[in-house]
Amino acid sequence: MMQAKHSKYGRTKLACYLGFVTQAISANFAPLLFLTFRRSYGISLSGLALISVVFFVTQLIVDFACAKLADRIGYRPCIVAAEITSAAGLFGLAFIPDLFSNHLPGILVCVVIYAVGSGLIEVLCSPIIEACPFENKAKMMSLLHSFYCWGAVGVIVGSTLFFAAFGTGNWRILACLWALIPLANVYNFATCPIEPIVTDGNGLTMAQLLKRKKFWLFIILMIASGASELAMAQWASAFAESALHVSKTVGDLVGPCGFAVFMGISRLLYGKFGEKTDLTGFMIVSGVLCFVSYLLTAVVNIPALGLAGCMACGFSVGIMWPGSLSITSKAIPTGGTAMFALLALAGDVGGTLGPAVVGNVSQLSGNNLRWGILAGIGFPLTLIVCVFAARKIAGTRTEARRS
Repeated sequence: MMQAKHSKYGRTKLACYLGFVTQAISANFAPLLFLTFRRSYGISLSGLALISVVFFVTQLIVDFACAKLADRIGYRPCIVAAEITSAAGLFGLAFIPDLFSNHLPGILVCVVIYAVGSGLIEVLCSPIIEACPFENKAKMMSLLHSFYCWGAVGVIVGSTLFFAAFGTGNWRILACLWALIPLANVYNFATCPIEPIVTDGNGLTMAQLLKRKKFWLFIILMIASGASELAMAQWASAFAESALHVSKTVGDLVGPCGFAVFMGISRLLYGKFGEKTDLTGFMIVSGVLCFVSYLLTAVVNIPALGLAGCMACGFSVGIMWPGSLSITSKAIPTGGTAMFALLALAGDVGGTLGPAVVGNVSQLSGNNLRWGILAGIGFPLTLIVCVFAARKIAGTRTEARRS
């Protein structure tokens, strides 16, 4: 009976998995074209950095608005709209930039459109899975977030093979092909069962959450997690090609693709063995590895070691985002949609800050991406401090219960 009940949520699970694949396409496709945009349209490095900034700032705004919107009109209309806008933005990327004499504003218009969908997916898919009656929700959450990684691998490998076969000049066709995935997933979200994350009236509001001092620690933790991940992920392709002097094919496959593969492996491993592992300890070790990876990538002038640093960074950041969600959910179990929205917002603040720091420091250093990557080492250090603080709070609470 229980198994039959759980099986009806199979389409919900599939829809959320494909939702994270959609988000991976939205976040990773344009960065693969950074140097193509620079060569074809004459866009500067700071202009390319603006693409990532606009993407994550748009997600940030959507995150903030989503809590009240989703609770007011329901999860289903919002998540269906997410897939529609994601598809529209990717389709538009093939046509809209050419309508502008300065192509950058046209690109940014499309980025805003699919970032709206990506932001909604980011806020809503996690609580949708959390609300399903699965027996091991921690494992399901880790598996859900791993699909972002496999989606990133798919878009990087698929794009690389497409470019190798047909040339980067045909990237507009590929943008339309990637748009078919969110378009097809509209049906899944329109028909799958979706349950509320908390019963009506029992979830905390944004104001109530923001009044809790300890919640601000989790906000900073999410900012550090997003910045640690995206500062490297968004610039890995351009860094591999320009700073390490390898071909675009090799750079994309071993740089951002290797990053995503190792990030996915990290999440799968934690999903399988996480019950036997102390999450905060795992995150502290991951923070240290991330710091070393940034240092190795930026300082060592050997292409193989630089790319190895990029992949190691992927493994190190794998647990950061879902781990931060898990730590916060355990500390504030009645957070509801508002909590997931604020955490996603904080992660996007980090996702905006990280790539912007790398791009702008690189430009100030004479277009030297090594200095930009080196500037990113502060993000994992911040995460380590926050995890130690969260661990201390949890320990203090445990001692208080015992006494």
